Amino acid sequence: MQITPVIAIHLAAALAAVAIGPVALWARQGATQRPRLHRAAGYAWVTLMVATAVSAIFITGGPGPRWAGFGLIHLLVPVTLGMLVMAFVYLARRNIVGHRKTMQQVYIGACVVAGGFTLLPDRYLGHSVWSAMGVI
Repeated sequence: MQITPVIAIHLAAALAAVAIGPVALWARQGATQRPRLHRAAGYAWVTLMVATAVSAIFITGGPGPRWAGFGLIHLLVPVTLGMLVMAFVYLARRNIVGHRKTMQQVYIGACVVAGGFTLLPDRYLGHSVWSAMGVI
């Protein structure tokens, strides 16, 4: 398998989201809150997450069962998009606690956990990383 334009978009958006997410989460924590930084980083992060989720629809291949070209990991697409919508619904209703918890859950689930699964040796990126390091 080679890096196609869709995989390149997906990978770039995902890596940028992993990097920007903590900035958005950190900017509203602690005694010094930075609402402008939080909003800018937050909108950038949401845009990157939407790009990551939508681009994932067009990526096929990999191990495991398939249904019409979609694997189990593709279940994260509607979950991620739905949770992003819910986070904005919470925000519109002025439910800041719900917004914060939802955004934290999306970051942990979609960036950290799903990102960790991509590093498994039988996945394309994981195989590339581990073979480059001489582990496999």
